[in-house]
Amino acid sequence: MIEVEPIKDPDQLDNLCEHLKSKNYRNYVMFMIGMNTGLRISDILKLKVSDVRNTEFIITTEIKTGKKKKVIISLPLKKVLDPFIEGKADNEYLIKSNKKTKKGAEKPISRQAAYMIIRDAARTIGFTGNVGTHTMRKTFGYHYYKKYKNLARLQKIFNHREEHITLVYIGVDQETIDREINNLWN
Repeated sequence: MIEVEPIKDPDQLDNLCEHLKSKNYRNYVMFMIGMNTGLRISDILKLKVSDVRNTEFIITTEIKTGKKKKVIISLPLKKVLDPFIEGKADNEYLIKSNKKTKKGAEKPISRQAAYMIIRDAARTIGFTGNVGTHTMRKTFGYHYYKKYKNLARLQKIFNHREEHITLVYIGVDQETIDREINNLWN
């Protein structure tokens, strides 16, 4: 499995968001949820309209850990979600697939489809790093850490056991090592 990276450059991140928004608003919403909450793709894809309508928080049980998670719906995310869910039924998946189950029921897009959406959008805007569904979560973590420099809180948000795991996960550890090696003899 290829290690994916966060999108660190704010201009590239803006370009990616604008590209997704212009091509398919559902895909933009998916990316914005990941980028604004740090949720894993498996937890994003299971969200229904009722999980975000008339509430300040997304409350979910993480698929990977089985732990309860409560994450605020930030103002920028609310501005994206509100027009998207208008007129939709509460029991509808937020990131709904055009395909149906064998019994004709609605379902969310697959993890593979989410991956292809992110990969194709990143390539279109010229991002050359390795991307995947975890890119959203890692991008959230990277920018959270850069802004607040609070590793303990980010570790808690991600449910990581150790701080160094969080630093490696968001790419800050490697970034620091690269910078230090580059400046070793300067």
